[in-house]
Amino acid sequence: MKLRWLLPLVFVSIPACPQTSVPPIIWHPWSDAVFAQAAREHKFVLLDLEAVWCHWCHVMDQQTYSNPNVRRLMNKSYIAIKVDQDSRPDISNRYEDYGWPATVVFNANRGEIVKRQGFLPPMQMASILQAVIDDPSPGPSVEPEKAVIYATTPFLAPSLLAEVTNEYEKQYDTAGKGWAFGHKYLDADSVEYAVLLASHGDKLQEQHVRDTLQAAQKLLDPVWGGEYQYSTGGNWDEPHFEKLLYIQAQGIRTYAQAYGQFHSPDYLAAAKNIHRYVRGFLTSPEGAFYVSQDADLIDGKHSTDYFRLNDARRRALGIPRVDKHLYARENGWMIRALCKLYAVSSDASTLQEAERSALWVVDHRSLPGGGFSHSDHDTAGPYLGDSLAVGQAFLALYEITGDREWLKRAEGARRFIAANFAAPSGAGFTTSKNATDAAYEPHPERDENAQLARFGNLLSYYTGDKGDRETATRAMRYLATHEVAIAWLSAPILLAETEYTRPPLHITIVGVRKDPSAKALFQIALSNGPAYERLEWWDPTEEPLLNDDIQYPTLPHAAAFLCTATACSSPMVDPQILELHIRKAGS
Repeated sequence: MKLRWLLPLVFVSIPACPQTSVPPIIWHPWSDAVFAQAAREHKFVLLDLEAVWCHWCHVMDQQTYSNPNVRRLMNKSYIAIKVDQDSRPDISNRYEDYGWPATVVFNANRGEIVKRQGFLPPMQMASILQAVIDDPSPGPSVEPEKAVIYATTPFLAPSLLAEVTNEYEKQYDTAGKGWAFGHKYLDADSVEYAVLLASHGDKLQEQHVRDTLQAAQKLLDPVWGGEYQYSTGGNWDEPHFEKLLYIQAQGIRTYAQAYGQFHSPDYLAAAKNIHRYVRGFLTSPEGAFYVSQDADLIDGKHSTDYFRLNDARRRALGIPRVDKHLYARENGWMIRALCKLYAVSSDASTLQEAERSALWVVDHRSLPGGGFSHSDHDTAGPYLGDSLAVGQAFLALYEITGDREWLKRAEGARRFIAANFAAPSGAGFTTSKNATDAAYEPHPERDENAQLARFGNLLSYYTGDKGDRETATRAMRYLATHEVAIAWLSAPILLAETEYTRPPLHITIVGVRKDPSAKALFQIALSNGPAYERLEWWDPTEEPLLNDDIQYPTLPHAAAFLCTATACSSPMVDPQILELHIRKAGS
């Protein structure tokens, strides 16, 4: 998923506004009723798309929207909408390129007039508001949507694949360490693709991974644990202190995957550091996961000095606000991360946390047909991201437990996605089943479709259901479109393309589940397998595997098989031999 909140920071010094008699702005939720009111009253609509955890959103509230000139113009000629982007994935994805805060001005017919990125100081905002009043025609920030001719095949043309690969190689900041320039953050997909290349002998990509994971540890909070979102200034030494669950999930999964590949103790320690924070601050009493913790202890005030303090001194001053919404999507992200951490650590409590969250999601967010709602009272939706993230989580749980109930639930989520989010163009899947408003049809989002292509593809190997592969194919047609493929960053496309065009490493453990030897073989396969693998455990006393494309012999002891599209290796019973074979096969 794109790091959507990376904005050029505008450092300004503006004195606090004096108390005035100008009434405060009245904020409304997004709804058709707001635009109907604007039409009746001949007003414009202003959307403030913010994030609960966002420092510059707080600054904008305190300085810009408290300014008397801004208030006068807003109260006279505008109806104001404020949306927390975490609560509305459809609106968030629609304006993802504008980061948070994003400011969008509409006419009463829902036509966009102005779209602006980041913090807007009071004078600049007042100027924009007055300019719209004087001339309500769309400004240069509003461009007509370009017609896109989607790919007719799910395969990237060789020339396009070469272009995307070349761009990936340019996206690494050798001097600053890490993928992307300017703001520094841990991009999980870029690291994962580099790990894949390293596993095939690419020493340069291995060095990039090692350098990045070392540098990114500067974003880890040494006191409470957890990963800060990013660092400014083109280096890793100026963190912004918000801690999003998404960032924690990406960090756990990335460091755990790297530990499985390189066996560096620092990587496992980093994953556990982040996990410790999630346990302590972002886990609800029910076992579900909260959304984020704010960057600021006091809204709008940088917290550098605060986060230099030890635990006791921080707590004496207070704890930054935690957003305690419980979204299915965010829980799916964390479950999947915990599954990877369990795979490389064998920590039973980590597995228990993942399963507890998954059961909570099933009990509280399930929709008819196998999908999932975002929250307990969605005003819109359903959204693709929730069913996708939870489906991926279920598949990850199946991979680490062999419990077929999780596989069935993953298949149910995939079918719900296919039935509700297929784009009319025939390429890709849209963020939301329903439009945000009458003037805007739901669009596919790049990162969601990349994840969906990977999910549907891998699921097809486990189930043998052609619908899974068809879902992956539809997503790949969107990703194989030139305009989509060449967008920043390249790793999501390369990962999806690599997996769609190649089968996963296939490992099957054959043995009774209570047999310690079978358990040992399964754990070795879990901890040493690559990220892209088909790992199954077949107990001969149970029914055949859902995709029974390979027949395994009946043996008097537990054994492991490494399989290709045409044959399986001789049965292996020694965990150390299995580990060597997995590493050889993975490279």
